[in-house]
Amino acid sequence: MRTNSPLFDRIRVKPDQDRRVRAELPACHWPGCEAPATHRAPKGRLRANEYWQFCLEHVREYNNSYNFFAGMSEDAIAKYQKEAITGHRPTWKMGSIGGQRAARRGRGGFRSDWDADDPFSLFGEAGMRWSSQARRVGSGRTVFNAQRRALGVLGLEADAKRTDIKSRFKVLVKRHHPDANGGDRTSEERLREIIQAYNYLKSAGFC
Repeated sequence: MRTNSPLFDRIRVKPDQDRRVRAELPACHWPGCEAPATHRAPKGRLRANEYWQFCLEHVREYNNSYNFFAGMSEDAIAKYQKEAITGHRPTWKMGSIGGQRAARRGRGGFRSDWDADDPFSLFGEAGMRWSSQARRVGSGRTVFNAQRRALGVLGLEADAKRTDIKSRFKVLVKRHHPDANGGDRTSEERLREIIQAYNYLKSAGFC
């Protein structure tokens, strides 16, 4: 093995000498300084992607006096800092954009009709979209399609009562649980759907 190569120096505890070729650095841009420029500093807010080349001593001095907001009024500085929160991207007030959906809103910014869109088919099956128009049942309770679908998994109608949901859930769990079928796990997926539907209805206040 050659012991006088830069590769060998990497594994040495104390290399004999640094054999790496050093690139020649430009001179410091500070007036009257001839030291190598090892650091760069921005030229200013209005000169993006332009930099000064300074030595360590003068880059420290330059940074101490650097002011990004030089030449800006107090109002302009406040506006810039506020826009920086959103990355200087435009923003709108909630509800100011929405086309027909915004036009359907009633007083106080609430929609005049009960509806909920499902643009990503989160509640659909196999990517199929379905209408999410809410309906009111005889008891006056508003039932959305996601809730109606969960009731359908349990084999219930939209006007099912709390007691009906709980009792139906218990019956289905006993019917499809592997312990009730001699350890047969073929209906395990069906049991999972039943539990998920019941938990969703429970979180929605149906039971």
